[in-house]
Parts: sequence; structure tokens; C-alpha cells
Amino acid sequence: MGAYARASGVCARGCLDSAGPWTMSRALRPPLPPLCFFLLLLAAAGARAGGYETCPTVQPNMLNVHLLPHTHDDVGWLKTVDQYFYGIKNDIQHAGVQYILDSVISALLADPTRRFIYVEIAFFSRWWHQQTNATQEVVRDLVRQGRLEFANGGWVMNDEAATHYGAIVDQMTLGLRFLEDTFGNDGRPRVAWHIDPFGHSREQASLFAQMGFDGFFFGRLDYQDKWVRMQKLEMEQVWRASTSLKPPTADLFTGVLPNGYNPPRNLCWDVLCVDQPLVEDPRSPEYNAKELVDYFLNVATAQGRYYRTNHTVMTMGSDFQYENANMWFKNLDKLIRLVNAQQQAKGSSVHVLYSTPACYLWELNKANLTWSVKHDDFFPYADGPHQFWTGYFSSRPALKRYERLSYNFLQVCNQLEALVGLAANVGPYGSGDSAPLNEAMAVLQHHDAVSGTSRQHVANDYARQLAAGWGPCEVLLSNALARLRGFKDHFTFCQQLNISICPLSQTAARFQVIVYNPLGRKVNWMVRLPVSEGVFVVKDPNGRTVPSDVVIFPSSDSQAHPPELLFSASLPALGFSTYSVAQVPRWKPQARAPQPIPRRSWSPALTIENEHIRATFDPDTGLLMEIMNMNQQLLLPVRQTFFWYNASIGDNESDQASGAYIFRPNQQKPLPVSRWAQIHLVKTPLVQEVHQNFSAWCSQVVRLYPGQRHLELEWSVGPIPVGDTWGKEVISRFDTPLETKGRFYTDSNGREILERRRDYRPTWKLNQTEPVAGNYYPVNTRIYITDGNMQLTVLTDRSQGGSSLRDGSLELMVHRRLLKDDGRGVSEPLMENGSGAWVRGRHLVLLDTAQAAAAGHRLLAEQEVLAPQVVLAPGGGAAYNLGAPPRTQDLFSTFTITRLQETTLVANQLREAASRLKWTTNTGPTPHQTPYQLDPANITLEPMEIRTFLASVQWKEVDG
Repeated sequence: MGAYARASGVCARGCLDSAGPWTMSRALRPPLPPLCFFLLLLAAAGARAGGYETCPTVQPNMLNVHLLPHTHDDVGWLKTVDQYFYGIKNDIQHAGVQYILDSVISALLADPTRRFIYVEIAFFSRWWHQQTNATQEVVRDLVRQGRLEFANGGWVMNDEAATHYGAIVDQMTLGLRFLEDTFGNDGRPRVAWHIDPFGHSREQASLFAQMGFDGFFFGRLDYQDKWVRMQKLEMEQVWRASTSLKPPTADLFTGVLPNGYNPPRNLCWDVLCVDQPLVEDPRSPEYNAKELVDYFLNVATAQGRYYRTNHTVMTMGSDFQYENANMWFKNLDKLIRLVNAQQQAKGSSVHVLYSTPACYLWELNKANLTWSVKHDDFFPYADGPHQFWTGYFSSRPALKRYERLSYNFLQVCNQLEALVGLAANVGPYGSGDSAPLNEAMAVLQHHDAVSGTSRQHVANDYARQLAAGWGPCEVLLSNALARLRGFKDHFTFCQQLNISICPLSQTAARFQVIVYNPLGRKVNWMVRLPVSEGVFVVKDPNGRTVPSDVVIFPSSDSQAHPPELLFSASLPALGFSTYSVAQVPRWKPQARAPQPIPRRSWSPALTIENEHIRATFDPDTGLLMEIMNMNQQLLLPVRQTFFWYNASIGDNESDQASGAYIFRPNQQKPLPVSRWAQIHLVKTPLVQEVHQNFSAWCSQVVRLYPGQRHLELEWSVGPIPVGDTWGKEVISRFDTPLETKGRFYTDSNGREILERRRDYRPTWKLNQTEPVAGNYYPVNTRIYITDGNMQLTVLTDRSQGGSSLRDGSLELMVHRRLLKDDGRGVSEPLMENGSGAWVRGRHLVLLDTAQAAAAGHRLLAEQEVLAPQVVLAPGGGAAYNLGAPPRTQDLFSTFTITRLQETTLVANQLREAASRLKWTTNTGPTPHQTPYQLDPANITLEPMEIRTFLASVQWKEVDG
């Protein structure tokens, strides 16, 4: 992200000086082996020189400057993915990835010393499939010689704040498997490369380590953190990225690049830059070789002072550069020749060479130094005193939810494709395929996609790609269900249940509900379907009637808020259950309508409760005021309501405004949406609800089902009014008397939990300039506060920003609508209209003892991410595949595993052959790793461990 413009010394998303405290403001599916699929359970790594044999020779007694020619190609940002690839809409941004790759290959062939690195496989794979066989062989040779090196190797360079670990693994697997299938071991990246994401998560580093990477380089970190690291010579260290996995399983050597990902100032030789080319003819009036070479030597020497070895790197490239690669390489050739030949003859101690991130890492490893260890993460990121990049944690909440729903659907699609086999891909409903949704989901992990930091038309295109991917998966699910159930029916996927729209259930007098559970454990799931008014009978798979209810919403608009049918479905692990629904004719409607509760000061407290929880509401304000865990006899006063921060448009301290990236309120204290709520009560045997209306654009339903151990808060916000010319950033806040001592806790990409402390950073003394935004952190699935005895946990249904700005308080940002751009390159305010303007979501609230809380919130978070999939059918379908008995459990009986091999996390290396570079840390020697052995009959998972297996299977023949 970010155009490169050296003329005025300004880069979108920021510039980095070559000395001093630098700051930044900013296909086709790879074929799988036949009859194979991946089993992802929940891999470890060890020292290899493999892949480093082609590295260039360095000079041991000199400062070696590794020049890294590269391009950073955003998979969507100011333009869509296709516009970037083909070079369309250059009036928005001049960028054409196909031309970049064409030009780079030609330039590499012109000189055998030249090297280049490429990263975004979403673009490279598309370009690759358009090349002739001859060109492909040329590229294979370049890869084999180490002159074209892939770094990172994911489909995209994913965001690290708003991404779930499962989606990260999927997109990395897609890219790395393409490289493995295309180039073999020659194409496997040794280095993770996240030069542009806006902060870095500990879980991301842990995943990279488990994928087999030897090291990790990134460009962005907090400006204060960078200054301290430069003084302490800790720009490079070992990141111990898990408190659960035994070192060195999640240890990853990590380096901060000196110039972000841009070249040093005045040394950019691209068509997008305005720096002067190197002129070495002394007869020319434009001669500048001596001046530029002297400048380069000064920059290299100054830069090297902040690193511990006699090696340093310069990233020679930036956003969408090298469309005319000859410009770059011609000037770099001259620079290398002049420095190495002429200057060394004059006594210079600088040696400059074409290199790659892997070759630079290899030299660091050979230095055999002892490195310091980092245990926390790199959030939040700020590139200046009032410039915290914490707004994107919550930007575009509708897209963030669509991405999370699509991940859920993709996992269901993947499971049924693996469990049913080819019958799911080709069947009575046509050709089904998980690949389009897999690729669309991979694109959505890009650091300008799920982050919500692209332009509006690009965000729309991301949503279009997801929608296009759902269709082939729906065909696949239909084929699989027909095979497993033994009936061919007209399956319906109701994608708008969150706004109570499902044409089949609203019009049919009878229909079937098939619910698939993607979890490896039994689940009871409350099904909610919009229906017409009336009475319905629901029967389970055995024909027994199950309790059901029809609930009417508190609205006169029956089209916007139709009645909803509720019943509880019991679902087997990795299986499905079919329920039949029939409307009872000629019965008078007996639906439960909500009762309005008048606001009277003398009214008794209003409660909803089941056998586990009681929630109490203030009769005067209509707000939640108390939660009780009746199993543990825990009572906690909890006041929950909605507030909004007035977004800054700049002030006397700084002209920084709130925008898609930046969160900056104009005052610390948020304003209440309303001090009270109009409430309605619904109580039936299957659900108890308090409907709260705070304003015309903010409402909430507080809900409790039988047997449920958490309170569900379903909020609806938008369109946020901005007619008063005030941008607004809306939060849901929970206030309690818990003494939390400035501490709160957030998850890291849906996995491990990190402690956060208000106005504090673990590795340097923080100068806090933004008390609100500077204390916001990404919340992927949950956030909690505790006093050591009692714990209040709030789970989210999408990624959001959250914090605890005072003891006992917890807040999550649910929506934001802004009037001004934040100056980070988008040049467009975050002003969503249409479907993105109105957002509905859920917060799940758990109250438990601090000791028991983790068991509850971990399982609940997993169930929220991998929720059951509801499919409807009118019923009465024709028999299909008569030889196959209907299945509801034991779906693995469709095949026999004939061979099982364990791989690294992303299935691009066999675990028995995988090894990693070893690093010495100042914490002492790491435990010796036992030799690897696989016992297919006894696979043990340690806490927080993920293990990946490649299974060859024999499908069982079924007649019919």
C-alpha cells in the first residue's frame, strides 16, 4: 500500500529516512495429489543450509550491503485485484503487475548477477498460467539458480490484526502449495516477509515458525519502539511467539528492516520516482556519480551502526515498482560497480551486492551471535505522536463479518468435499468446487482487504469475489448432501438470515431443515427461521416432535421483522441432522409477541434467566445492570450501553484526522447514544429476550436460551447519522466494579491470549500521546477483564478494536463513519453507504471464575467461528443413489486411509525431512528436540499444537 513519491519527500503511508529515527505513515487452484486431502488437526520444526547454496559471496572484513530488488504489489487497495494485474484505471494509480513480472524476467536474463524477490502468489500464479512453456522453463531456471526468490509465498501478504488464524493458514497453504507444485523445493520460501501490515501479532510469528520459516522481516513498528531498538541494537532478535508450545517450536528470528520497505532517500530509480539516475560520465554537466556514491556510503555506514553484524539490507523497490525493471537494474549495476571497484580501491570498507532476504538471513545465522528474546507483540502501531493505526481494527464491520461467515462456510465446504470425495464435485446439481471460495477468502486476508482500508469500490469487489465463491460451494454441498442423505432435493441456502429473510421458510407450509455441524464434538444449536404467522410442528430425524416457538418482533413492519420459528437441533460431531417443519392448518396464531415495558420509577427490576444465568435490567433506564452466574453464585453489577467518540478532523496539537486506518477521537470521554432505552420483553419456553431501542439508528436484543451459559447481545447500528458534520465511532461498553489494576486481555488471531496494560508497553517506556486510541488492541474473537477471582469475557462475531480505558470497564468498537480521510493514501473518507452502512452483530458475554473461564470461552469462540450450517429443502425429493444408506454420523466411513504422512503446518514439507536454522538466545539453551517418529495409531496433540497430515485415501465403491 502506498504510492512512492520522493520529489516532495512524501510517501503515501509514510517515508523512512536513511538515517535517524525512521517512521512510516504508510487463478487457478494448485493441483493436489490424486486421492489425497489434508487433515489439519491442531507441527513443529529444527538446522538446514538447504536453499542457501546459491547465495552470493560476501566479504568477511567489510560492511556488506545486501541490495534487495523487490516490488510490493497490493492485492487490491486503490484499485481492484484485476485492475492492478492488468494495469487498468491508471488514472487512479499507475500499476500493472503483469508488466512488472514481464519486465523483471527480461532484466534478470540480461545479467547473471542480478536478483529479485517476489511475494504475492495471487498475482504470480495468474501471470504464470498466461506464459508459454518456454517462458515457464526460463523462470524455473531463474528460481533454481536463486536469482528469482520467493519470499513469504502466501496468496497474499495477510493482515495480522483482523485475521483469524485458520484463514491465515488457508491462504498461506494456497500460495505455498502452488510454489511447491510448480517449482518443488527450489521455490520454497525460507523467509517470511510482512513489510506493509500495520502492526504484527504474536500468533502470526508462531504460525510462521510452524510453517517452517527460518526468519521473518517486517517494515512497520511503533516509532518509539524503533528508536529504542536502534539505541539498544535490538533491531533483530528471536521472537518467542507462544507461551504454550515448547521452544524452539514457535521461536522465529525476526528483523526490522531499516527503511520500511522503501529505498533510502534519493536512491529510487523507478518510473514512479523522480530521483536522479546515476550519471558516471565526468564530461556530462549532469555528472553525479561521486556525489551519489559518497551519499550511498554515508547512508550504508549510518544504517549499519544500528545492527549487530557486518551485514545490512536496503530494500530497493516499493509499491508496484519495476514496471520498467531496466531503469532500476541499470542504476544498481552502476552503483555496485563503482562502490566495489573504485571506492574499495580508495580504502572503502563497504561491499555492496545483489542479494535476497534469505541470503541476508543466512549471513546473520553464520555470525553465531547470541540474540535477545521478545515475548509480546507489536500492537498497536503508531507512526507519530497522535497517529495510532487502531481504527482499522473496526473499519468496514459488514465486510469483516462477511469474511468471517465465508470462512465458516468454506470449512463446511472443505469438510464435505474431503468426506464425500468426487461425488461432491460432480453430482446431480452440477460441478461443485471449493477452489473459488478458497481463493476469494485468501484474497480477503490481504492487509488492505479484511482490514477495511481499501477504497469503497475495491471493498465492493472483495465482497463480489466472496459472493462468487459461495455459488460453487453451494453446488458442492448439495451434491454431498444428496449422496449422504440418499435424496435429491431443491436445497436452499438462506444467506440473509441475519436480517430475517429466507423465502422458502416464509412461504412453504412444510419444509426440511438440514443442519451440518463442522465441529468435532456434539452441539445443540438453536435454529431461528423467519416464517409466516401460524403454528408449526417440528420433528427430529427420528420423527419425534421437538419443542418449538414462534416469536414476533416488536415492530409494526411485518416485512422487515417477520415472525421467527425457534427450535433446538441436536447435531452429531462432523455430521448433520434433518428436521421436518410443518405448519398446522386452520389454527389461530399463538405466536409470542413482545410486551412493552413502561418506564416507571417504581417498577420492579426486570430479569431474564435460565438454569445458569440471570440478567437484570434497570426499570428506569432499560439498561442491563447485573449478571449472575447461578452455578458459581457469582453476582456482578454490569452496566452496558452504547457510546460514540467524536472523530477528530485535526486540532492544534496535530492535523491528524480519524480515518480508515487511524483512530483519533477529539476528546477522551465518549458521548452516550442515549441514557436510556425503550424496552420490550419476550418470554417463551425456548427464549427470553429484552429488546432495547436506544435511538433511530441503534438497538439491541439481549437474549437467553435454555441451557445457555452465556448472555447473547445482538446489536444493530446504523446508518450512523453525520448530518451534524461529526464523524462518529460507536462503541459498546461494559462497566463493572471489578478492580482490574489497568490490565485486560485480548486474543491473538483467535488463538492464545495476551495481557494488555493501560498506557504501557512491555519493551519500552511509553510516552502516551493518545490515551484512547493508544490503548486500543485488535480483538479477533474475545476480550476479558478479571480481578483474579471473577472474570467477564465478551466474545465477538468478527474482528473489532477493543480496550479497557478504566478499571472494571471493557469496550468494543462496533461501527465507524467518518467525514475526513486520514492521509494514509486512500484519499477517501470512510463513509459507507448501502449495505455497509447498517450493521448487525453479536457479543456473547460470559461471567465465570477466573480459574474456570478459559474452558468456557475457548469452546464458545470455536463454536462461534465454526457455527453449524443450515440448509433448507421443500422435502419430498426423489431417491438418489439408492445403494448408499443415509448417514448422519461416522462420515469417515466413506473412505479408507491407505497412507498417512505428517507435514509442516501448510503441507509443503514432510515433517520428517523439515528442519530450520538454529539460533542462540540469551535465555539459555532450548530443550533438545526428540527425533521425529509418527505413530498413525496414536497421535497426541499438546496444548495449542497444530499438526497437519497428508492422507492418501481409497474411496469406498457405492452402487447407484
